[in-house]
Amino acid sequence: MSEEAGSMLVAYDDPSDQRSLSLDDTSSTEESPGETRLSLETANDAIPYIGQRFATHDAAYEYYSEFAKRCGFSIRRHRTEGKDGVGKGLTRRYFVCHRAGNTPVKTSTESKPQRNRKSSRCGCQAYMRISKTTEFGSPEWRVTGFANHHNHELLEPNQVRFLPAYRTISDADKNRILMFAKTGISVHQMMRLMELEKCVEPGYLPFTEKDVRNLLQSFRKLDPEEESLDLLRMCRTIKEKDPNFKFEFTLDTNNRLENIAWSYASSIQLYDIFGDAVVFDTTHRLTAFDMPLGIWVGMNNYGMPCFFGCVVLRDETMRSFSWALKAFLGFMNGKAPQTILTDQNICLKDAISTELPTTKHAFCIWMIVAKFPSWFNAVLGDRYNEWKAEFYRLYNLESVEDFELGWREMVCSYGLHSNRHMVNLYSSRSLWALPFLRSHFLAGMTTTGQSKSINAFIQRFLSAQTRLAHFVEQVAVAVDFKDQTGEQQTMQQNLQNICLKTGAPMESHAATILTPFAFSKLQEQLVLAAHYASFPIEDGFLVRHHTKAEGGRKVYWSPQEGIISCSCHQFEFSGILCRHSLRVLSTGNCFQIPDRYLPIRWRRISIPSSKLAQSAPNDHTERVQFLQNIVSSLITESAKSKERLDIATEQVSILLSRIREQPISLHGARDFSSINRNL
Repeated sequence: MSEEAGSMLVAYDDPSDQRSLSLDDTSSTEESPGETRLSLETANDAIPYIGQRFATHDAAYEYYSEFAKRCGFSIRRHRTEGKDGVGKGLTRRYFVCHRAGNTPVKTSTESKPQRNRKSSRCGCQAYMRISKTTEFGSPEWRVTGFANHHNHELLEPNQVRFLPAYRTISDADKNRILMFAKTGISVHQMMRLMELEKCVEPGYLPFTEKDVRNLLQSFRKLDPEEESLDLLRMCRTIKEKDPNFKFEFTLDTNNRLENIAWSYASSIQLYDIFGDAVVFDTTHRLTAFDMPLGIWVGMNNYGMPCFFGCVVLRDETMRSFSWALKAFLGFMNGKAPQTILTDQNICLKDAISTELPTTKHAFCIWMIVAKFPSWFNAVLGDRYNEWKAEFYRLYNLESVEDFELGWREMVCSYGLHSNRHMVNLYSSRSLWALPFLRSHFLAGMTTTGQSKSINAFIQRFLSAQTRLAHFVEQVAVAVDFKDQTGEQQTMQQNLQNICLKTGAPMESHAATILTPFAFSKLQEQLVLAAHYASFPIEDGFLVRHHTKAEGGRKVYWSPQEGIISCSCHQFEFSGILCRHSLRVLSTGNCFQIPDRYLPIRWRRISIPSSKLAQSAPNDHTERVQFLQNIVSSLITESAKSKERLDIATEQVSILLSRIREQPISLHGARDFSSINRNL
């Protein structure tokens, strides 16, 4: 408590007013004017005093509020009294410390659970009383009672601003916050931006993150039933236009929307090919509604994120997550992913073990690392970056034994034996450390580059609106935009000249089959394979770096069966053969990589031809999209050589001439115009 606040702990009362100072007494005693000191410059008076005059009771309240803020507490209006009975006009007001009085004990009922919130009231007797008088001709208010003795600690200036009475959001700030919410940025980011705009230090805005969340939450409470109807109406409208659009929802006991999940026809088709490894990101919330948001994302054959589905939940319980997983499996015709990556959420972990018993569950490393600054920065100080580098080294190891040994050494070196975060990380190591995960397919989504790409992709879906229905629209727009952008990026990749580095037949063979993204990964291994030696052993080969005299990887190869496997498990982990296996294939005079080790999910085709044949599009819009896919494939294949390009140019010119000879119906022209507007 400051010296200034201490000097203000005084109490005095108008001697003419003999009423009790008890704040719980509701009786009223008429005041008679006495000898008082009057002030015409109340703004310059540091401490309230008997006889101090104010033009209105609101002015007195504002003055006392400012005084309280300097002292380290806040005030509230306690009681008003009227002269000569009710209805005769307000003649006396009491302003008291925010901790005055005591909270009455609520009678608990079995049907309605009570919130056990601790009250801040402690019976503090500090107050200021003002009374109305007209002795100088015009009505005014003067102080007739004041006490500043508190039975609790007063707050320091840097603490008092967090009291609810001093946390206010102006209309201009409210509009700014709503504008930020529509752009999809987090509440934390909103606070940082507004601090920069107002040139204030972090944490010194006149409101907190909780106040902003409460403000945004209030918009959801305006009419939740109408909001639910709008959302369901939007989903049904999309379903009418696209029968392949899928959505599921649940209602609570009050018939209000509880959970809702949805997916698109294109997402379901992509999942059929690229749904072997899935990220289920549940770390975000719809800003305007403070509702948990889950997004299912995967990675396609060109190394780009693809959207599988979305869910909005009422809460983050095992029941809600189980429902979400069941809905997702329903969308995907019951096909479960091989691997699912999530945040460290116990309820979600339990739901996955129940609903996806055959799926390998792992934790996203980038979601874990994002928490490191708050977990370890203060603990490790200057050694934080050094420790983080060592953590990454252990994370990327191949051997479980090396990881266990390295972890023990790291804990000892940095004195983290009793750190609860380190204890929790170690207990769950089989869910995030690569030495424990290398035999499971993760599609390369654990690398830093791919994690950033997925995070950037997910941010497109966080443009939360003040209406839930708007969010569903925003997701649809983002998915469509991503599909178009992906087509352009795919075409750019395919038009790039691929540079062969080894001259090996296996390299040129793989270059004609794999996407540029996947081929670049395989090419890295082909280049490294030249640095390894292979030695026949009883049941396979031992492969090790030419500079090493010991160790190495054990490779099993059966040319007759076309099977090859390595103890490093890279193919199982990424779908790309390792340098050890490639070295053995080269030693065995194998000039082409076996077909099974060039998986469909990494080949140039986005959708197998059998799938295209089955799709048989009937709608005009679908046929245009079908044609666009064919043209994209035509450009990809034609650009591989001058001879192919010459043939394609000649044949397309002939086809275009034949098409132009066909008449255009009015209906067809309208359809084509609408397609152009949507592209």
